[in-house]
Amino acid sequence: MRGVNSGRTRCTLLPVEYRSNNPFFAAEPGGRDAAPRPLALVQAFVNTREAERGWEALPDPESLRRWFTDRGILAGSEPLSEADVRRAHEAREALRALLAANNGGDGRKARARAVETLNGVAATAGLGLRFGRDGRAILGPTTGGADGALGEVLAAVHAGMEEGTWGRLKACRNPGCAWAFYDRSKNRSGRWCSMVVCGNRSKTRTYRGRKIARGA
Repeated sequence: MRGVNSGRTRCTLLPVEYRSNNPFFAAEPGGRDAAPRPLALVQAFVNTREAERGWEALPDPESLRRWFTDRGILAGSEPLSEADVRRAHEAREALRALLAANNGGDGRKARARAVETLNGVAATAGLGLRFGRDGRAILGPTTGGADGALGEVLAAVHAGMEEGTWGRLKACRNPGCAWAFYDRSKNRSGRWCSMVVCGNRSKTRTYRGRKIARGA
């Protein structure tokens, strides 16, 4: 990825690769490291909402504009609208649905809706192939504004797929959490963002369910 080319301003994508890759916590849940580039951008975008506490980092056009510009995928002078916020939220939750599928989720209808949403985002962003000066092909948006910035996020998804790392970016199996985490386990077997928190909750629910079933 090389950033949005709006015809006037070209933004260079800033590296987003920290131990904490979210606006809510000082570290990733479970002591995990953040996803590597290019998927760090995707993880950071999906984790702008924290479901359990109802936290939202992109509630309005200004916060969305600041988030995009901080990552170098939007020219700082470009205004955004409430409609841009709605589209960003829709794209974010569609990506979360795909990350749930990466973690064994079986929501076929949800995944189909997510694919439809993301295809629309890609079309609006004008995602297309272009060649850099080094002769390498790059997927990127041909529009600016919020649409182009969302196109950069999808381009990061594509780059992760090309590198073979996409399947390691997952949504936590705890349905009340669905936090995006990067699974570095050798066999890609991670299920929860935090084994101590979400993993133990899942085991407790399973145990209680079995106990109730035995008593029935």
